[in-house]
Amino acid sequence: MESNIVPILIFIFWFFHIQRRMFYYFYFWQLKMYRLDRFLEEIQRNKRIVLPKIYIFILIFLLLFYLPVNNILTSYLLAIFYLIFGFYSFILLLTKKWKLPVFTKKMIVISALGFFVWAFLSFYFWEKIIFFILFFELLLPILVFLCVEIIEVPASLFRRYSMLKAGKKRDKFKDLLVIGITGSYGKSSTKEFLYTLLSQKYGKDKVLKTASNINTEIGIANTVLKELKKEHKIFICEMGAYKKGEIKTSCNIVKPKIGVITGINEQHLATFGSLENIIKGKYELIESLPKDGIAFFNVKNKYCVELYQKAQIKKFLYGENIKLQGLENIEGAKVVARELGMQEEEIERACEGIENKFGGIQIKKGANGINIIDATYSANPDGVMAHLEYLKTFPDRKVIIMPCLIELGKASKEVHKRIGQKIAEVCDLAIITTKDRFKEIKEAAGEKAILIENPKEIFEKIKTFCQSGDVILLESRVPQELINLLKV
Repeated sequence: MESNIVPILIFIFWFFHIQRRMFYYFYFWQLKMYRLDRFLEEIQRNKRIVLPKIYIFILIFLLLFYLPVNNILTSYLLAIFYLIFGFYSFILLLTKKWKLPVFTKKMIVISALGFFVWAFLSFYFWEKIIFFILFFELLLPILVFLCVEIIEVPASLFRRYSMLKAGKKRDKFKDLLVIGITGSYGKSSTKEFLYTLLSQKYGKDKVLKTASNINTEIGIANTVLKELKKEHKIFICEMGAYKKGEIKTSCNIVKPKIGVITGINEQHLATFGSLENIIKGKYELIESLPKDGIAFFNVKNKYCVELYQKAQIKKFLYGENIKLQGLENIEGAKVVARELGMQEEEIERACEGIENKFGGIQIKKGANGINIIDATYSANPDGVMAHLEYLKTFPDRKVIIMPCLIELGKASKEVHKRIGQKIAEVCDLAIITTKDRFKEIKEAAGEKAILIENPKEIFEKIKTFCQSGDVILLESRVPQELINLLKV
């Protein structure tokens, strides 16, 4: 009787632990947009995602069961082991600290499949439940991957169908002017600025734009299918990509006549494979324009200037007279608006309605009179440098809080050195929240850079370091818990 209870106890304790691990993997795959290339890039930088420390204990227990030792004693040790991990996972669940995905329809199906596979295999191998538990722990990343890929097959077919359907719908709008905007950085703010300007001239009901964070082929297709109406005269379409061919696919759907390239850098180098591929990928927008199309390029970016020289259609450079890096995004919107017939008076009047002319950030009041520059929307090398340059314009002490940047491939080391050098020039303190490239930042920034991963510890450091009037730049994926703590 006693020997039967132990496996049941182990299973009960294990339940909370393994569910937490499963949901973490689902969360991670969703964060990477279910893309294998982005997943593989991440685990190259952080192998503990698929090889956590717990595997050492799992392998020890497997070895103990096969050695000529007392298996009952080993079972009790395993029960204690999972009691600790299970209780820890249960406490994290109660305190809402599990990493959970957003439960979209797709994620609900993937999670349900994963839970079914876990339940079925648990029942099937009940007679050898202890060995099953240990092997399931080891194989969990593979099993989650298979669940994702099984659902991705029909999802991929549905995406193709949706994109084809969207292309056919767009073809019916013969007089629709589509403006495509792409780049490694600056595309979202340029889109928002241009939307504000053109809405002033044509009215908001006549101008459509892709929503925030929507720039993939399927996101663009869904915007066309759900939001494009006969009254729309202009469609401002942000186009993002992780590899060559994706911007071309987006262009095939919406057929832009105007193209804007806001800037090119090493962002997503790991998935593109090379900087040359990134440049070619962004230029797909210009190559897709008709002969009477118009191309706009950011003069502040050397790769954009090279592409400007290459383009064989009507073309413009913008941003020549902008001194502060980052403000060229609003200049890009202005020059497109001028080309579409807006007068300078109209443009300036529309610009008065733009609260923040520095794209991609929000300025807020934080706790204890601290000023917060919220740039957590996205992160790329040029964006970080531009935000640090902007931070320099503030008179009081300056702090940046940021993780290391991701998907930079072989350029990552050099990029983080440059960021560290800029931090040394601008900041009084830099709190880095991830370990990946902290070494490079530290070498360049010196004692100004410190590593703190826990949000509460970061907040305590801020409370002791900052005074009323000081400025904190929140860059990239800063933990939401920290943002909440810093609010008034």
